Amino acid sequence: MTDRTYGFATQQLHAGQSPDPATGARAVPIYQTTSFVFKDFAAAKAISSVEEFGFDYSRITNPTNEVLENRIAALEGGSGALSVASGSAATATAILNITHAGDEIVAAKTLYGGTFNLFVNTLPKHGLKTTLVDPTDPENFARAITPKTKLIFVETIGNPDINVIDFEAVARIAEAHGLPLIIDNTFGTPFLFRPFDHGANVTVHSATKFIGGHGTSIGGLIVDGGNFNWANGNFPDFTTPDPAYGGFVHWEKWGNYPGAGNIAYIIKARLHYLRDFGAALSPFNAFLFLQGLETLSFRLERQVKNAQAIAEFLEAHPQVAWVNYPGLKSSPHHALAQKYLPKGAGSILTFGVKGGFEQAKRFIEATKLFSFLANVGDSKSLIVHPATVTHGQLTEAEQRLAGVKPEQIRLSVGTEDLDDLIWDLEQSFAAVRG
Repeated sequence: MTDRTYGFATQQLHAGQSPDPATGARAVPIYQTTSFVFKDFAAAKAISSVEEFGFDYSRITNPTNEVLENRIAALEGGSGALSVASGSAATATAILNITHAGDEIVAAKTLYGGTFNLFVNTLPKHGLKTTLVDPTDPENFARAITPKTKLIFVETIGNPDINVIDFEAVARIAEAHGLPLIIDNTFGTPFLFRPFDHGANVTVHSATKFIGGHGTSIGGLIVDGGNFNWANGNFPDFTTPDPAYGGFVHWEKWGNYPGAGNIAYIIKARLHYLRDFGAALSPFNAFLFLQGLETLSFRLERQVKNAQAIAEFLEAHPQVAWVNYPGLKSSPHHALAQKYLPKGAGSILTFGVKGGFEQAKRFIEATKLFSFLANVGDSKSLIVHPATVTHGQLTEAEQRLAGVKPEQIRLSVGTEDLDDLIWDLEQSFAAVRG
């Protein structure tokens, strides 16, 4: 329609969609259907064999989901995207798409508990080994790479350590070894951080969090940066005939697709893992995520501002032992946050209450406005005890490795009035003192 490059706030409203051609609907319609009628036999054959793109079955493609995929790809600067049933499905699919039994992964040790468990306990059952490293020194990633390594995996902001790594340094290491860098950008979102601008190749999101923004839907997204050479010799699935689709070669067919560029990774993920494993996102949830995306930048601006103020309040509080938030000048990650997260260091922070686990428990149970539950990124402020909930399935040793402490409390700061949030925290401190 135009050669103009729109700004973020415009793209979060318009990218990937035109008014519905059949009805003129301005909002994205919810195509709540399992299947789509083929025009004729020729169309059925072309779509089913991927000779041309089209809709046949909502487990694989759906028009509502397609708008969500196009929009997140535009916001993140990728070549294409895939929507799936959860953030966990996004992470697993992103990894399985380029690995086989016997392969290895190198990942930061500071990970969400579900991802940590996937790497340490679940994937090894299927022949995949993960080496977890301290991400504060990028060379730790290089030292862990072996001839069997297929990818490096990190989070934009570690959960729950709330750490920031030197992404460009890690990206250079990945590139030097011919490996893709996959970044979980859930806590960053494309508004605060665009991983492809700093050398990443694939991103994953739990859309459940900030993209949805209202705690109503579960879903995940994978975005292809379109900037990795899958024909570099390390990934033969992309350069050998695919027997599932008549023997075409993914890199030849999708490595430089007209009008899209390099979409080989994301198409393969759709054709193999979404189709065969079936972790499909419902069109209704895709619609709700699109509603959330429309206000992403405005919510995050308020949430980041609130989080910064609360982190400063907690840092000065006599009942607080420590605070993890990269926006604080005292944080060891502050300089990297200034470089990579100039719009703000996110709205998630952790802190330790003096007195250990029992005091943390009393504090959480005393809150009135913060909701005690296992989620982040909601417009409502949330609180949780990582060692009990998000990382509760890990052993004590695994929790320590991931940066989880008994006295640790995690806050996901929402859009409420700042004075009310600080009042709630102060009255909880008073309850602990009492």
